[in-house]
Parts: sequence; structure tokens; C-alpha cells
Amino acid sequence: MGMQKLPVGIAGVSLGEAERTVPDGEAPPLPPNDKLRLIGKSTPRWNGREKVTGAVRYATDIALPGMLHAHLLRAPLPHAHIRAIDTSAAERHPGVRAVLVVIGPNGIGGTASVSALEGVEATRRAEQPVVLYAGAAVAALAALTPQAAEEAARLIRVEYEPLPFVVDMDDARVTNAPVVFEKLDVQPGFGAASLIAPGLPLKGNVRGPAGDGRGDIAIGEAAAEVTVEGEYRTQIQSHCCLEPHGIVADWRADGLTVWISTQFTAGVREELARTFGLPLSRVRVIVDAMGGGFGSKSTLGYYGRIGVALSRQAGAPVRLVLDRHEEQIDSGFRPATWQRLRIGARRDGTLTAISLTSYGTAGTALGAGVGNVAQRMYDCANFAGQHYDVFINAGPGCAMRAPGAVPGAFALEQAIDELAEKLQIDPLALRDRIDPSPARREERRIGAELIGWSRRHPPGAEPGPIKTGLGVGQSLWGANVQTNAACEVRVLRDGSVEVRSSVQDIGTGIGTVLAQVVAEELGLRPEEIVVRIGDTDFPAGPPSYGSRTTASITPPARNAAWQVCRNLCALAALALKTAPEDMVARDGHIVSQSDPSRGMTFREAAALMRTEQIAVLASRADDYAGFRSRMRDAALAQDDLGGVQFAAVTVDTETGQVRVERVVAVHDCGRPMNPRQIESQVQGGVLQGLGYALLEQRVYDRHTGHIVNADLEQYKLPGPHELPEIDIRLIENYQGASSTDAYGVAEPACIATAPAIANAIYNALGVRLRALPMNRAAILSALAAGRG
Repeated sequence: MGMQKLPVGIAGVSLGEAERTVPDGEAPPLPPNDKLRLIGKSTPRWNGREKVTGAVRYATDIALPGMLHAHLLRAPLPHAHIRAIDTSAAERHPGVRAVLVVIGPNGIGGTASVSALEGVEATRRAEQPVVLYAGAAVAALAALTPQAAEEAARLIRVEYEPLPFVVDMDDARVTNAPVVFEKLDVQPGFGAASLIAPGLPLKGNVRGPAGDGRGDIAIGEAAAEVTVEGEYRTQIQSHCCLEPHGIVADWRADGLTVWISTQFTAGVREELARTFGLPLSRVRVIVDAMGGGFGSKSTLGYYGRIGVALSRQAGAPVRLVLDRHEEQIDSGFRPATWQRLRIGARRDGTLTAISLTSYGTAGTALGAGVGNVAQRMYDCANFAGQHYDVFINAGPGCAMRAPGAVPGAFALEQAIDELAEKLQIDPLALRDRIDPSPARREERRIGAELIGWSRRHPPGAEPGPIKTGLGVGQSLWGANVQTNAACEVRVLRDGSVEVRSSVQDIGTGIGTVLAQVVAEELGLRPEEIVVRIGDTDFPAGPPSYGSRTTASITPPARNAAWQVCRNLCALAALALKTAPEDMVARDGHIVSQSDPSRGMTFREAAALMRTEQIAVLASRADDYAGFRSRMRDAALAQDDLGGVQFAAVTVDTETGQVRVERVVAVHDCGRPMNPRQIESQVQGGVLQGLGYALLEQRVYDRHTGHIVNADLEQYKLPGPHELPEIDIRLIENYQGASSTDAYGVAEPACIATAPAIANAIYNALGVRLRALPMNRAAILSALAAGRG
């Protein structure tokens, strides 16, 4: 341990230095990006050429000798007892090699435990097992061909006893609604269940409340001179991953190997070992490439357990991949929410009280909250929040890009704008008074200038049917870190270099960033670094969710590379008869700092090794300033990730058509490692936020319990016609927290978009929309009602 000075603050605004206690073995502090050769530069993707030429292998591309193809039989009813299942005819099919009952007395792990109930296990131990939603997997089989598997599945006979059901959150909350669960047994650590403490009361379909608070809300509300209050609704949003959920499982006597589309290879390995009673040493998880997850591929999933169980039974590899319809009905979703938000303030804008009540539904799962943006975005001494989960007969929801924060910001940021209008203060000026984040203050300044905020007109002031508006929304997301994250750097005697970790590249480019980090330390080019990731035979890497990957894996990568470089420098110094501390790696050479004419090439230095390689394994240390609990304190939230977005819209009041013309997105992620890749993530976040704001909506038939738009034709996503101009700016916001001081950006990129668009629509129309999606019907209805 030792004290070192690290850069802290916003580059070009408030950059200074702070002393930190740095553990032994950590690389020395990096200077700001403008002093670096590779880090902070837009290096091309390490596997970009392979992706565009089709050379990379996704899980769906894996084809093993003797591989079987799985098919799932799904329930046609939204709620039913299963009286009997007859699989005998399917078992006799000549192409079938394995048959499993998934929900039933003889199902894998017992009633419902391997069904799609992520996070919740029904303990309604009736004689007949229970189907809880239409599309739930009831049975599965593996056959020689996909056609044989589908044909055999039609031979399975299931006798159902229909039960009353409910697929609407409002309907589920009424006293006499059909009950989804008579009793719950929360399984901590599985999916959304771990987000809410066990032991909360269940009344009908409503579980809760889970509460949070600080100060005295009654005192805060009494001190308020101005109050705004509103109800806000957000809809279910589907992940719509380009690559479907899937697994190829190969169970053998000496161990299990799976190829799976996952955001967490090490986590899936642990789940498999635990579920099937295997030692970790006999489980291998591989993901060469991924085509999107957005939170839905964070765990093994029911399909993963079924695929492995079929492979074990059949004694052969099994491929199980969901089709597009299955993706829409049973691969998770962002929960729907209802919020009542009340904010009190003094006339100078000082917030005195924030009160939030929310209900959310994740179908048959838990964790449908609205995040903690209301608690933490703005300075307010008094906060009170209550959240309730509402169960409906729908497939289980799960985490989706910035879970909770996206619906939470939609409500909060509109309420702050409404408060500003009531106080007759510009929305940006009010945020300058109540937002403690210096990063967001600078982001507001940059964004306002780019969008032309000074030209913003009063709400609904323009004449004619075509109206324009400007709006703003802000993001807040935790600077998350996974300490169980390791990386190995190897230099071989011929001078070749490898970086190895099980961390997966889900399309965000972490492999490229690792190459940049290692090349920066070793004085090489990124293309000279061999990147080996996405395989649990390598050191355990962090998950790719929660915007934590870069913060978790780049420090150990740099530290390992630095230690390897020190070893090489010592070898070179011995040969040159100089001091090791005088040697540095630069431009493919190991040279003397005091006399650059003395040195050798990197390859020549590597050839001096007595063994075949120098290898160093490093793990993620704690943040230098320590990990702080920021969950309830807005003053500490300034250390987290921000982001401010501005939207310019055009609204046709005759047709209800909303056109987002331009989005200005200004974001921070500590030290930006690769601007082009960060911009790509921000663009994707904006587009997902735009779809959430204007288009996407899952529709259930209340009479049948089925989703009526379970495809990508009727479930609307943004297309080329809807794409706005997206102007992205990044700021360098150094925290002095690790050897790279880098963080993620995926979550903050989509938090601010919907509220920015909503506030822009209000500015255009003078009518406020508090429910999503803000589609044509919603616009015309709001105009007709004239409500604000």
C-alpha cells in the first residue's frame, strides 16, 4: 500500500489531483487521455472484420457431431392445473432420443422449478402441478432433426383443468381478482427475487410494500410552498434481441461443456454446477460472440437447464434455440409500472419532500420496481417511497437495460419540469440549483448550447397544426464494480502477447478495450494483442450487465500487463547492464528512459526469457477511495454515472404523429476508453429509449390470456424512418478510483431518452402525457381531453 496522486475531476473544467491509497501490485496512475497513445482513442473493433464477414460463431452456429435438436411443448392456457401428461407416443417416435416433463410431478427438480419461473417458485403444493401463463414450457424433447422434434412434440397429450386468470395489472389489484400465487417461497439469489427482501406480505396478487426513506416526509411536505403531483404509467418493453436465446449443451462422462448466448459466463458456470451437482472444474461455458442481451441473458434460464437435462438423458449434444415467437412470449421483459409522485419545494426551487408510491408487474416474477432515481438524483432532505409487486398470469419479467431507472426517470424528470414551470424557473436553471452532480452540470451546459436551448419557446406557443418542442432528461446510474474479476496477460518467448479472461464481449467491444489497455502498457499496437475471452477455462471475468464490465476488468488487465512489462524490463536491463526502473516499453521496443539509444525490440526482450512465457494473473482490487453506499444519498450520487439528453421533436396535431428530429446526448463514464465504441452504445441506448417512448407495447388479450402481437411485425420497433440525428458528446470525469478509472455507459444511455422526448412533446403541445407509449392514439386523445 502507498499514497499516490491521481487525476480527479472533469477534463477541461475542474481537473485536479487527489491522493489515494493504492494497493501493492497496481500500475502507476495514468495521465488524462490526451497524454496517452491508445487509451481514449477510437481503435477499430478487435473482431470487427470477423463479424461482418460471418466468421465469428454465435451459439446458434455451433454444430457438433451427433447433435440433437430440442423442441418445447408450451401451455395453451394462461392458468391451469395439469391433470395428466402422456409422453408415450412421443417417446416411440423413431427420431426422438430424450423426453422430459418440465412441469409435473416428475418434472426436472419438481413442480415449476425448471419452468420459466425465474426468481419465484410456487409452493401451492396441490396434487396437480400448475401452469401460470400461456406459453409456459410443459414438456421438452430432443430428436435427430428439428422437424422430427416438432412432429414428436405434437404427439404429447396434456390434460388441462382451466383456472381463472388475470393479465392486466389494474385488474390484478382488485379484491376479487383471480389469484396467481396462493403462497410464495422466495429463492434469494435467483433473478429478480433477490432484489426485494423476503418476508413481505402477499395480499391477493399484491406483494409489499417494500419501503425506503430518509428524513421526515411530513415535515418536508409542510415546509413546501409549491407542490406538484402526478400519476405515471409505463408499459412492458420486450428485449427483442437480434440473436435469440439458445444453448448447445454437451454432457459427457468427464464433464459438461455448453455454448450459450449469455452475459455472464462465470455466473452460468456456477448455476450449472449447482443445478446439476457438478464440481466447477467439470463445467465449461463458452460464448464466442453474442447478438444482444440487454439484461435478459444474465442467468442460465429455463431453456439452459432444459437443454442440459436433455443432453444428460440422451447422452448426446443438444441444441435448444428459441424461435422469434418464443422470444416474445417467454424470454423476459421490462416490467410495466404505475407511479404516483409528489414533489414539494420552496419558491427558490429548494426541494423539501419527495413522495413516491409505485406498483409494478413482472408477470410471475418479482423486482418490478422503479429504481432509485427519485431518491438520489436531486438534493432533498426528506424522501418516502413504497413499492408493490403485482402478479399477473404472464411470463416472468427480468432485468432490462437500466432496470427500474428507465420508468423511474420518465416520472421524475417530467415532475421536475412541471415544478420548474410552476416556479416560473427555466428547467435547466432549476436543475442547476438542486442537482449536486458537477458532471451533469457540465453536460447540461454542453447539451443546451448544441440543441439551441435559448431558442426554446413557451409550451404550446406555436400556431398551426405542426408544432415543435425541446425537452431535457437526465440519467443516474451506479458506478458498479465486480470484484470477482480476473485477467491474465501472457508474453511468449517469440514476443506474442495474449490477454485471457472469461469475460464475454456481448457486442459492446470489451475485447477491443482489453487489447488497447494491454498494448498501451507494453508499447505495442492493439492488433498485436491476441484476445482470448468468453471461455470459463480462462480466469473468471465479470458479467456484462449493470454497466460494470469495463470498470471491473480493465484495471486487472492493466495491472497484469504492467507487471509483465516490469519483468521484461528487468530482463532487458540485465542484458544492457542498466537499472530496471530506467527501462520502459515504447513503440515496439524496450528502451532506456535516460538514454533512448540503448534498448532492444520487444521480441528481442522476450527472447531473453528462460521459460516459454511470462504470465501474470491479476484481480480487481477495491476502489482506491473505498466502496461507498450511495443508494440513498444524493450528495454521494455525484460519484456515480450521469448523462443528460436533449430532444427536439415535431408533432402533427392532426394525425398525432411525433417525429424526433434530433437528440443531443452528453455522457460521462469516468475515463472514456474507446470513444467510437462508447458512441455506438449511446446510439443504441437512445434508439431503445425512443422505441420505449413512442412505439413499443405488448398487448394481452384479457379474454384468452395470450399476447396478440408476439412478433416483430405488430410489436413496433424503431426503423430507419424513425431514426433521429443523434449528436453525442463525451466528457472525461476522473474519479481516481482504479488503475484505469473507467466505467460503463450502456445503462445511462437509455435512461434519459423517454423523459427528454416527453418533455419536448409537452413543450410542443402544452399538454403533458404521463403514460407510455406516446403514440398517435395517445397524442390525439390527450389533445382532445386538453389535460396537462
